[in-house]
Amino acid sequence: MELKKYKLGDCLTMIENGAVIKQKKNAGGIPITRIETLSNDRFNRDRLGYADIFDESSYSHFILDDMDLIMSHINSRTFLGRTVIYRKHGDEKIIHGMNVLRLKTDIKVLNPLYAYYYFKTNGFRTAIDHIRKDAINQSSLATSDIKNLEILIPSIEEQSVIVSILDNLDRKIALNRSINQNLEALAKQLYDYWFVQFDFPDENGQPYKSNGGKMVWNEYLKREIPKDWFVANYKELFTIGNGKTMPQIYGVFPAYGGNGKVKDVGESNYGPCIIIGRVGANCGSIHYSKVPCWVSDNAIAVCPIIDSWQPYLYYSLKLFNLAKNKGGSSQPLITHMTLKNLYFPISKEIVEKYACIANCLQNLIHSNQIEIIQLTKQRDKLLPLLMNGQVSLNSDLSNG
Repeated sequence: MELKKYKLGDCLTMIENGAVIKQKKNAGGIPITRIETLSNDRFNRDRLGYADIFDESSYSHFILDDMDLIMSHINSRTFLGRTVIYRKHGDEKIIHGMNVLRLKTDIKVLNPLYAYYYFKTNGFRTAIDHIRKDAINQSSLATSDIKNLEILIPSIEEQSVIVSILDNLDRKIALNRSINQNLEALAKQLYDYWFVQFDFPDENGQPYKSNGGKMVWNEYLKREIPKDWFVANYKELFTIGNGKTMPQIYGVFPAYGGNGKVKDVGESNYGPCIIIGRVGANCGSIHYSKVPCWVSDNAIAVCPIIDSWQPYLYYSLKLFNLAKNKGGSSQPLITHMTLKNLYFPISKEIVEKYACIANCLQNLIHSNQIEIIQLTKQRDKLLPLLMNGQVSLNSDLSNG
């Protein structure tokens, strides 16, 4: 594969900052990109901003087009140059906001998807480091310096072949994530029906409460629960454990901090459990691990006494919205006492039925997560080999 040298600016038809719009909390209207939209190396529609803009006519120049590249050019050194590609959904309209650059490639020279993958390579990251300007809290890139970066790229036909391989892997990863979101939504919806609305199937297979099932007042919960149910606290349902400083040795056990999985380490300090962020910005966040894991010192481990009841406890704890009950004088904090003061409506029969269904869903989610990890590793290993021409590909692969 022959690589030809270009200045990046010669491969672009646009590179510019976005509209200067002050975004507001609790606003609506047309969504606006912001730095957070680029988190986790993908275009996150759930991390867009709003400013109560309902008429796009004043911002028509800034409406994103399909296959636009969005680059972070003002950020911490670690995330500087992070780039995602925008794929338009239907007739949606999204405004390009300030503090991220919008790039359009000359498609005769540079495939936008190829550019997206190229910007992930170590070579491009090294080039970014040479042109960044550092300040006290953040670094930045000037558009003029970005345009002058030299890149080595193959012909547009060879770019298409390379892109087809990498994009197919990413599409499978995205599909798995979408499936997991739907499976998670199903498990939560079933929990809401059975344990919030109390419309679990009665002896006739009909929704219990909606079909006149008898309810009684419970003083602990300050609400009515089904007649034959009881209320349990933590001693009957789970044990509580502290996390420990995370080991630095790489391994196969997932390690969890308050914000969810952070890396894999060589040891575990808990079996399958629920992980709750106990301090700081992630106080009250809730995650779970289906396998033995390491829980760090900024989290609490909740271990079900009956292993199969983990999904019930997971959604019950989420329902309590622990973040609202956090204490601490200098920063938010959740203690063991926060969890010990919780009470749960219980019917062993219904919990067991729910656990049977929810555990099947969670096992599917876990399998998809494992596949995502494997596919991501494959993509990341292939990326530099394909970009450097170390792997030759049959052009027929681009039609797969």
